[in-house]
Amino acid sequence: MDSKDDQRGEPMRAKAERRLAERKSVDAIQVSELTSLSNYMVLAHRGEIIDASTTGFLLRVHRKELIPQELKGHLSMDSVVGQQVVMYLPQMNLDLDGRVVRTEHLGKGVFEVAIDFSDEVPDYWRECLIDLLPGPGEL
Repeated sequence: MDSKDDQRGEPMRAKAERRLAERKSVDAIQVSELTSLSNYMVLAHRGEIIDASTTGFLLRVHRKELIPQELKGHLSMDSVVGQQVVMYLPQMNLDLDGRVVRTEHLGKGVFEVAIDFSDEVPDYWRECLIDLLPGPGEL
């Protein structure tokens, strides 16, 4: 292992590119119509944002909410990693878009999808949004 590598053997530069923003746990914010912008296919009817930061947010999706059969039939959503997506937050009357950076199957048909905000979203807007998202028990 090189002195410029971390414990997992990844270059330090890659580690520095990881999320550095403080996360905020939020009261499950409902999301509807998670849609891929590459082919305009709806990936999931519903999901919920469970935490957020100024760089992105974590979405929880249940398998029964997935629409494409290839996603429903597997224990992986890795095929959507890297895709630009958009979703609607009905509680806030707001559309959010970003890029899927990772997915994880938690078991029992529950997936976590990490989404980074699009580069076009200004920093001040991200900070305001995070401040406005309700914390656990605030809704």
